[in-house]
Amino acid sequence: MVLVRAIIRPEKMGTVLSELMAAGFPAITKMDVYGRGKQRGITVEDVHYDEIPKEMLLAVVRDEDKDDVVKVILRNARTGTKGTFGDGRIFISPVEEAFTISTGKAGL
Repeated sequence: MVLVRAIIRPEKMGTVLSELMAAGFPAITKMDVYGRGKQRGITVEDVHYDEIPKEMLLAVVRDEDKDDVVKVILRNARTGTKGTFGDGRIFISPVEEAFTISTGKAGL
């Protein structure tokens, strides 16, 4: 199992969630986050915004589903045809174990 952690633009979240659902990946945790990337925030006129609002989604998937999930996110979170700064990042981490609280069963 792996944890797919994607940080994307808020306006892209609806499309990404819909496409993940359509692709057979309905189990997602979503949260509002704030931060900055390599661009170190943005400046609009005389105001510098150091923390930019983003959305983070978390999905634990089987190893063999990782590439499909990443492709769906990349295809739907990118702005324009080539993407732009601030479109976000995807991080993949191993998950050693998972348990369902209501049943106590291990696995997904």
